[in-house]
Amino acid sequence: MSLLGNLLSRRGKSEIGPLEYHRRLWLRVTVALTLIFLYMPILTLIAFSFNDSKRNVVWRGFTFKYYEKAMNNSELIEAFVNSLTIAFVSTIVSVILGALTAYVLWRFRFPFRAAYEGAMALPVVIPEICMGVALMVFFLRTGFNTGGWVWPFNLSAITIAHIAFSFPFAAIVIRARLESFNTELSESAKDLGASEYQVFKDIIVPHMKPGLIAGALLAFTLSLDDFVITFFTSGPNTLTFPVKIYSMVRFSVTPEVNAASTILIVITVIITALALRLQNRNNMLQAG
Repeated sequence: MSLLGNLLSRRGKSEIGPLEYHRRLWLRVTVALTLIFLYMPILTLIAFSFNDSKRNVVWRGFTFKYYEKAMNNSELIEAFVNSLTIAFVSTIVSVILGALTAYVLWRFRFPFRAAYEGAMALPVVIPEICMGVALMVFFLRTGFNTGGWVWPFNLSAITIAHIAFSFPFAAIVIRARLESFNTELSESAKDLGASEYQVFKDIIVPHMKPGLIAGALLAFTLSLDDFVITFFTSGPNTLTFPVKIYSMVRFSVTPEVNAASTILIVITVIITALALRLQNRNNMLQAG
């Protein structure tokens, strides 16, 4: 009986169940080919950033000199600092506006609520070039000119444009998180004497934290690598990293461009990993 049981158990383990898609060969091959198709260009860019060749077409050897050249490029460093400054400011403001907007739409019922939700989602669905042209026309018509302002106030137009573009994404993510909130918790807190502000600060905000982290990560990434909206709203003295990379690529794709792009990719990956780790830690604390 024991031998028969072992044979049956081995046979059961060898057979693929109807829901065990991860054990099917065709699915593994499809996933592998998809990952290669998506990430091979990025890996190629990173590899050729170490290429000891000006033309960047044929591999000539391994070198770090183009990273040194990128680090010593004052315009590139200035553009990178501008992009980080814009991204941090727009992320903070976008998360605050997105959290408040998501809470209002989730918590209250008011006239034209559906119309407001649709209008808020417009920056998500319309093409970026339309958004960029609209913001450019808005700044021109209102006379909002930051050309003579000192740093970092000369970045105000781009920062406002990024906030207008990013905060709906944060609001959608945070709103999705609020849908899983148990309203009985807030009702119990009010029965015990808690005010509306205390309920929001001590109960709802901790529940929103994973959504806040995800919204901040999304807003930061959108702002850091945005080119179209920045191109239409930036002035001659407000150069950002994507615009600078575009101006360099117009002449030729050199290893210096690859090195600068690799630095941006590494920073984005590090920030994403830190945000995901913080979010996982928060989920573990809530589960515990």
